Order: sequence, then structure tokens, then C-alpha cells
Amino acid sequence: MSAASLPSSAHRNPTPAAEPGRLRQLAQLIRLPNLLIMALCLLLERASLLLPGAPWRVVLAPSFGLLALAALSIAAGGYIINDYYDVKIDAINRPDRLVVGRAVNRRHAMLAHILLSGLGVLVSGALSPLLGLVNLGSALLLWGYSARFKRVALIGNLSIATLTAALVLLPELQLRTGVTSVWLYALAALLLTMVREIVKDVEDMRGDAQHDCYTLPIVWGVVRTKWVAGFFLLCLVVLVGGVLARTTAMERWLLTTWLLGLVLLPLLGLAHYLRRADRRRHFARLSAWCKWVMLAGVLSMLLAG
Repeated sequence: MSAASLPSSAHRNPTPAAEPGRLRQLAQLIRLPNLLIMALCLLLERASLLLPGAPWRVVLAPSFGLLALAALSIAAGGYIINDYYDVKIDAINRPDRLVVGRAVNRRHAMLAHILLSGLGVLVSGALSPLLGLVNLGSALLLWGYSARFKRVALIGNLSIATLTAALVLLPELQLRTGVTSVWLYALAALLLTMVREIVKDVEDMRGDAQHDCYTLPIVWGVVRTKWVAGFFLLCLVVLVGGVLARTTAMERWLLTTWLLGLVLLPLLGLAHYLRRADRRRHFARLSAWCKWVMLAGVLSMLLAG
């Protein structure tokens, strides 16, 4: 028996220093920063758009807490099942961020996905049949995306974009206030997510091509894929421009300044760099840029109520 096969004391008794590393990997597995942005979006939407001026005890009602718990549980389960199916691809595209199969057993990952998704569907179903159906559809779509849809040109991109828009609509579906601005935010989230997902497909071409994926850049090539991303980006710029015209007419100068400086101008910059991008690191930066624009859009809800 070799020395490498003997159980070390570090394996028998993990040191305290190993625990932060494991927690960091688990946070990476469920994409904790993304979940926090989702929670912030739900909270700001309810507080600023749907219930402006309402006391915090109303905004933070138990029913809203359960809705947020359900949505975030399904999202976390979706991230886990995506990593479960993408172990081989991620070993090529993101070897430094591989968690399932390395830090987390694949069987445990599947169990966590089932438990989190089931919790989300059951909790939302207890709130209302409509919310239960929406979250059940979201959980099934996340599974379908991870198992098959993400490997098909545009279908996977549209799946994630639809799920993002559905998340934005959840608080409105719970309260039924009829506030139209929520739908504008959902449409903007759908368009920006389409851009980011297409950009990510270009970034991940190498690993995807080796595992029979037929994403847009593999099927159409990078140049034409950039034109498709540019189309959705143009639609988003037109949408934000229309909102800016409306807020200017209403003399809502703080919101207008925010949207102009932190959303529209960065989108125009994104279009400029998208046109020039031709390396993997360029598309990685564009993907991160999209996330910052999305965060700026979420924070604009503070001024939109």
C-alpha cells in the first residue's frame, strides 16, 4: 500500500482552515452572489414598485419571505443541476471553479437539487396555485436546460432569459397590483440576459465543442453570433431609451440621470466592445459587464417607485 493511499489526519480531522474553503466552494456551487442579487431584486421591486410608502412590516410580510425562499431555493437547485450535467465541460472551460465531482459528490449534488427544487415548488404552491405552477415550470425548465436545452442554439439562451423575467414577475404575480413598470423591468431582464448568455456561449466554445453542444457560435460562427447578440442589445437600448424619454417628460431627473449614466451609456459601451471582441477574455469581460449593468438596473428600482 502506498503512502498516498493512507488516510491522512487532515482527512480524518479537518482543520478549521479547511472549513472556510469548503464553505466558499458551496457558496460557489449555488452562486451565492447571484442569489443575493435575486433577493435584492425581489425586495426592491416589492418595496419601491409594488408597495411604495408601505411600512416595512408590510413589505417584509411572511408571505413575501416564503416567496423569496421558494424562488431562491429553485434557483440554487438549478445552479446545482447545471453543474451536475456540466462536469466534463466545466473541467475544460472553468477547471478552477469545478465543485461537483471534486468537492461535492455527484449523488449528493443531485439530492440537493431535488430537495431545493421540491422545497421551492411546495412553498410557492402553498402560497397560491399560480405561484406554484410558475415555480414548477421554472424548476422543470432549469432541469431541461441543464440536461438538453443549453446544448441547442438559442433555445438554452431563451430558457434562461425567460426564467430571469419570470423571477422579476413573481412579486407582481403574488400581489396583482397592475403596476406596468414591473413588466418593463422583466422585459429588460429578458433582453439583457439573452445578450449575456450568447456572450457566455462564445466564451465557452472550446469546452462546448468537445462535448457535442450546438450553441450559436458553434453553429453560426462567432461573427454572426455577435450580430445576434447585437440585435438583442439594440432592442434593450431602444427600450431603455423609451423609458428615459418618459422619465424626462415626467421630470424625474434623478431616475433619468441614473438610467442614462449607469444603464444606457454602459449598454452603448457594451455594444462598442462587442463589435471589437475576438478573444475569450474579451467575452468574459463582456459577460461581467452585463452583470454590472443588470445590478444597476435592479438598483434603479429605488428611484422608480
